[in-house]
Amino acid sequence: MADSQRKILVTSALPYANGSIHLGHLLEHIQTDIWTRFQRMRGHQCYSVCADDAHGTPVMLKAQELGISPEQMVEQTRAEHHQDLQDFHVEYDNYYITHSPENRELSELIYRRLNDAGYISKRTISQLYDPEKQMFLPDRFIKGTCPSCGAEDQNGDSCDVCSATYSPTEVKNPRSVVSGATPVLKDSEHYFFDLPQFEGMLKDWLKSGAIQEEMANKLQEWFEDGLQQWDISRDAPYFGFEIPDAPGKYFYVWVDAPVGYMASFKNFCDANGVDFDSFWNKGTDTELYHFIGKDITYFHCLFWPAMLEGAGFRKPTGVNVHGFVTVNGAKMSKSRGTFIKGRTYLDHLNPEYLRYYFASKLNEGVTDIDLNFEDFVTKVNSDLVGKVVNIASRCASFISKKFDGKLAAELPEPALIAEFQNASESIAQAYEKRQYNRAIREIMALADKANQYIDAQAPWVTIKDEDKQLLTQQICSLGINLFRILMVYLKPVLPKLAEQAELFLNDQLDWTSAQRVLTDHNINAFKALMQRVETDKVNAVIEASKENLQAKTAGPAPDSPLAKDPIAATIEFDDFAKVDLRIAKIAKAEHVEGADKLLRLQLDLGGETRQVFAGIKSAYQPEDLEGKLTVMVANLAPRKMRFGLSEGMVLAAGPGGKDLWILEPHEGAQPGMKVK
Repeated sequence: MADSQRKILVTSALPYANGSIHLGHLLEHIQTDIWTRFQRMRGHQCYSVCADDAHGTPVMLKAQELGISPEQMVEQTRAEHHQDLQDFHVEYDNYYITHSPENRELSELIYRRLNDAGYISKRTISQLYDPEKQMFLPDRFIKGTCPSCGAEDQNGDSCDVCSATYSPTEVKNPRSVVSGATPVLKDSEHYFFDLPQFEGMLKDWLKSGAIQEEMANKLQEWFEDGLQQWDISRDAPYFGFEIPDAPGKYFYVWVDAPVGYMASFKNFCDANGVDFDSFWNKGTDTELYHFIGKDITYFHCLFWPAMLEGAGFRKPTGVNVHGFVTVNGAKMSKSRGTFIKGRTYLDHLNPEYLRYYFASKLNEGVTDIDLNFEDFVTKVNSDLVGKVVNIASRCASFISKKFDGKLAAELPEPALIAEFQNASESIAQAYEKRQYNRAIREIMALADKANQYIDAQAPWVTIKDEDKQLLTQQICSLGINLFRILMVYLKPVLPKLAEQAELFLNDQLDWTSAQRVLTDHNINAFKALMQRVETDKVNAVIEASKENLQAKTAGPAPDSPLAKDPIAATIEFDDFAKVDLRIAKIAKAEHVEGADKLLRLQLDLGGETRQVFAGIKSAYQPEDLEGKLTVMVANLAPRKMRFGLSEGMVLAAGPGGKDLWILEPHEGAQPGMKVK
C-alpha cells in the first residue's frame, strides 16, 4: 500500500521568455509531470508550479527589436509556452511569470534579510561597455577571438573550438553583439553575495542525498577552486527588479529566477487558501523538489540553497538533474531539422507518443536522452499499439457483441491476476525514484504476458463453440481486467489514453485500482484508443523544422567582419606560413574525467610526445583513435586547462556532434613530417 499522505511541492526550471518551447524543454516538463501525476495517484497532496523566466538583457533587446515593451513580450511568450505545455498534457497548478508583484516582494525580502545578516557587500569592478548602446555587456553579448586557441567569433566567456573558459576582458578583438561596436572598459559599483560563508553548509547538503551523487561530485570542483563572492547586480538599462536603496542597480536574473518558484506558489496559495509558509519555512514536514537540466546545476545547488539558508527559508529536499536531448545521436540541429519546437511536433504527431518515448528512456541519472526517430516509431507502434491497446481491442468486441457489454461474474487465472497486482509496488518504486525506464520495462513485460494468455486461449475460436460461451466471456473479461491494470500503471505517462480507457471501462483509476478487479460490470463500446505512428508524419516534423539554408550559403553573416570589410578579414601568406602543421601518431587516447567534450591525446611527432586536449568526444571513442595518424598544429603556444597542459591542436572538420572527423593523412605519412 501507499505510505501515509505526504505534502509535496514540485517545480520545473523556468523557460526563458525569448523563444519557443522545444523538445529539450519538454524532456524536463514531461519528466516532472509524470512524477507529480504519480504522486497524486498515490493519494499524496502534491502541488506543481512553474513560470516564465522574464528578466534580463536578452529579453529587453528582443522586445526592442519587436517594437513592443518587455512586459508585452513576456506575457505573450508566457501564454504561448503555457499553451504548448498544456497540449503536451503537462499540468501545473500554477504557471506564472517572474515579472510579478509576488516575485518582487519575495526577492526584496530575501535580499534585505541577506543584507541585514551581513552577506551582501559592494565593490567597484571593470566591465566591457558598449559605447554606442550605452550599456554594460553580459558575457553572451560579446564575441571575439579566443585568447587560448585563436578561434574567431567565439563567445565572451568560453570557446566552442577548444573548450577554454576565460573572462570577457581576455577576449581578443572583442565586439558587441548588440551594435557591432568595440567595447570599452568601464568601472561600476556592484553588489555581491558572500557565497564562501556557506561552504560548510553546502558541503553537508550536497552529501545529504539531495542531489545525484555524480552531480554532487562534480560540484566539488567549485570548492577545490575556492568559492567566490557572487555578483548579484546589473546596471541599467536592464529589464528586472531594481535593488532596494540602490537606484540604477538591478537584481541579476539568476537572483529572482529561482525566487520565481516561491512567487508562483505564493500566487497559487493566495488564490486557493493553501498555507505558503508550511512549504517554505524551516522545520516543516513538507517536501520540495526541483527538476532541472544539468547546465544550471550550480545555480540550483550552490547559489540557491545558500540564498535560502541565509534568508531563513528551507532548502530543497531534492534537486533532480537530467541530461540534454539529442536527436538521432547528435545535438539538435536547425539545419538538419532536428531542432524541433513543441508546436511543430504537435502539428503532426500525438503528444503521448513523445511522453511515452521519453519515459521509456528516462532514469534517475544525468545522461543525455537520444530521440532516435526510427526507434521512436518502432517503440510506440510495438508497445502502445501492438501490445497495450491491442489487449483491449482483441477482447472488447466479444464482450460488446455477445455478452451485452457485461464482464463475467468470475475471472479465471487468479495467479495471473495476482502477478499483475503484485507488480504495483515495484513499479511504484521505479516511478518514485524517477526510474521511468524500469517502470516501462516491467509494464511491457506484463503486457506481453497478457497477450500470450489471449493467444493461448484464442477466444475467437472458443466463441464458435456453444458450450464455451461462458469460458469466452471469462477469457475476454480477464483480458480487459489485465488491460485495466496496465492502464493504472501507465496513467502518469499517458493521461489522455488513460482518460479514454476510463470511458471505455466505465471506471475511474487511481493507484489502488490495480488491487481490484471488475466483475459483473458493464463496459462501454470500444473505440480505437491510439493510432500507429506514420513515418511520413515524422518526416513532416523534420521538414517543417529545417531552416532555409539559402541565407547561410549566400555569403557571410551580415554582422561578420568579412561582410563589412572582406579585405580586413583576410590574412597574408606570411601569416599562414607561421602555422606549423605536422603529422602526429595518436599513441594514446582517453576520456577526461569531468569534461563533456574533451579527450586527452598523447601525440607522437617522431621522437617527441605532446599532450593535447581535443573537443572530439562526441564523435570518437578513445580506443578507435589509438594508432591513427592525424594533423596537428605543432607551434601553438601551450595552454593551461583545468585538466592539464594542452600542447597543440588536432585539426578536425564537420558540423559537430558525431559528424566530426579528425583529418587523417595517408600515402606513407610518418609522425613528425610537415604538412605542406
